[in-house]
Amino acid sequence: MKRLLTVCTTLFLMMIASPALAASAQTNTSSDGFFHHYFVQPFSELIIWLANFFHDDYGLSIMFVTLIVRLLIFPLFANQFKKQKVMQEKMALIKPQIDQIQSKLKKTKEPEKQKELQMDMMKIYKDNNVNPLAMGCLPMLIQIPIVLGFYSAIRSTPEIATHSFLWFNLGQTDLLVAILAGAMYFLQFYVTQRYAKQAGTQTEAALKQAKIMGMIFPIMMLFLSMNAPAALPLYWMTSGLLLTIQTIILNVMYQKSKTKAAANDQVKPAAE
Repeated sequence: MKRLLTVCTTLFLMMIASPALAASAQTNTSSDGFFHHYFVQPFSELIIWLANFFHDDYGLSIMFVTLIVRLLIFPLFANQFKKQKVMQEKMALIKPQIDQIQSKLKKTKEPEKQKELQMDMMKIYKDNNVNPLAMGCLPMLIQIPIVLGFYSAIRSTPEIATHSFLWFNLGQTDLLVAILAGAMYFLQFYVTQRYAKQAGTQTEAALKQAKIMGMIFPIMMLFLSMNAPAALPLYWMTSGLLLTIQTIILNVMYQKSKTKAAANDQVKPAAE
C-alpha cells in the first residue's frame, strides 16, 4: 500500500514537473515528431484560434484551453477519485486486523512464521474484497502526455511571448503570478487534506506522508514559476484552481451518494 502511494505520488510529481524538466530539451526537439504532431501542434493551434476569437487575448485563451484540458481529463480524475475513496473505506474497516498482523510481523524473526502472517494478511484482503492496486495509477499516466502537450504548446507558440494579460507580460517572469500559482496548489492540498481528515479513512501515517508531499508541490510550483515566462504560471494557477473546484465537487457528490445509499438501506427493512 505504501509502495503504491509512493508510486502514484511520484507520477503526480512527474505530471507537474516533467514539463519543466523537459523545457531545456524542447528547443532541440524536432517539430515533425509524433508527440509534437498529435499533442503539441493541436494545442498550439487552439490557443492561437481562441486568442483571435478573444480579440488577441492570449492570456484568456490559455485559461480557456486549461479549462478544456481539465474537462477532458475529468472523467479519468473522477474515476480514480472514486476508486481511491472506496478502497480507503475498505482499508479503514480491516485496519485493526492488518495492524495486528503487521505488529506480529515486526516481532517475529522466523521466515516460516512471517510467511504465514503474510498469507493471513492476503486472506483478509481477499475475504473483504480489498485490492490496493485497484486504485491504480493508469489515469494519472494517461494525463501526462495531455498536460505535457499543452505545456509544450505554450512554450512553442511565439505569439504568446509578445502579448500581455492584465498587469503582466506573458513572455516575462512575474513574481506575483508565481506566488499565486504556488498559493493555488497549496489551496488544493489544503482542501484535499481537510476532506481526508473529515472522512477518517486514512491512517495517521498516510496523512503525514500526504502532508509532506502536499507542502513540496506548492514550493516546487513557486520555484518553477519564478523562473518561467508568466504564461506558464498562469496555466498552472488556472489548472490548480480548477483542480480544487473539481476536488470539492467530487467530495460533495460522493458524500451525497453515501448519504442516499445509507438512507435507502434504512428504508428497505421497513418496506419488507
